[in-house]
Amino acid sequence: MGEAKNNTAKWVWLTGRHNRIAYIIVGLFFVALPLFMPPYLQGVMTKALIFGIFAMSLNLLVGYAGLFSLGHAAYFGVAAYTSSILTVRYGVESFWLAAPAGILMAVLVAGAFGFIALRLSGVYFLLVTLALGQLLYSVALKWQTVTGGTNGLINVGYPDLGLPGFTMNAMSFYYLVFAVLVISLFLLYRLIESPFGVALQGVRDSETRMRSLGYNTWLYKYIAFVVAGLFAGVAGVLFRHYSTVLVPTDIGVLASTLVLLMVIIGGDRVFWGPVAGAILITFIVHYSSIYTPERWPLILGGLFVLAVMFLRGGISIYLVKLWKRLEYHYGSIKS
Repeated sequence: MGEAKNNTAKWVWLTGRHNRIAYIIVGLFFVALPLFMPPYLQGVMTKALIFGIFAMSLNLLVGYAGLFSLGHAAYFGVAAYTSSILTVRYGVESFWLAAPAGILMAVLVAGAFGFIALRLSGVYFLLVTLALGQLLYSVALKWQTVTGGTNGLINVGYPDLGLPGFTMNAMSFYYLVFAVLVISLFLLYRLIESPFGVALQGVRDSETRMRSLGYNTWLYKYIAFVVAGLFAGVAGVLFRHYSTVLVPTDIGVLASTLVLLMVIIGGDRVFWGPVAGAILITFIVHYSSIYTPERWPLILGGLFVLAVMFLRGGISIYLVKLWKRLEYHYGSIKS
């Protein structure tokens, strides 16, 4: 009995150790990646990491609250437009003023929209989020004196962090985005593993049962809705500095659908799955828009159908299974 207990403890320790090693290897891979990539691919990877933050924010709703939204790009776009307007129209050049203002506006809009949308459920919730998102799209399209309308809002490039002697370039911006992604992953993971996150997953699985246990399920979903808007705003602020021109389509239903596709293909029940989905979809869009620019929506649609048919749970599920097999094989050899 004692020997079996020791073997179990050894296996648990090995599992934890191997997971830490895997995270370190992945982290070092992304740190070293720009050193071996041409500049244009470095830019695509930067965009993929930004959308990784965006997809993680949506997955707080989809994967952990059970709320499918087709208007999540509204908070992404509001943060990007707010930050850009402050800089371009009003001369606020400080990143430490414009970025928090954009994120704050995303939180306020998410709070207002969540108060409306969460009064409904199911397909009605989905349609209301779509309508609210399109409302902001119309504002961005029609308010030409502020947003630039279809001509877009020309951005000023990489942010100025105000550090003496430091000038932001493509590589340093990549590392800034990667650092924000790591911080966002850490904060979201702590939230999901907290009592709030556990209760939120309970609401997802059985809202009626959680309500009978005394939980205010609407409040849990509302907080998750606002927090998701906050992290979408973080991604929007970074995207504003990545994109040279901000256009209304960045806030519309196409952007919301694209990020939802990233979550579904990456996997909504694996914590880091949406990041994997964001990287995959971003590179597919990049290359398909180069070689078949008129057919890339068809390619994305076909990929979505294949994922639903043959990759249920997303690609991350299969990556986790592969890692566990390798881990078990290595643990068997060591024992």
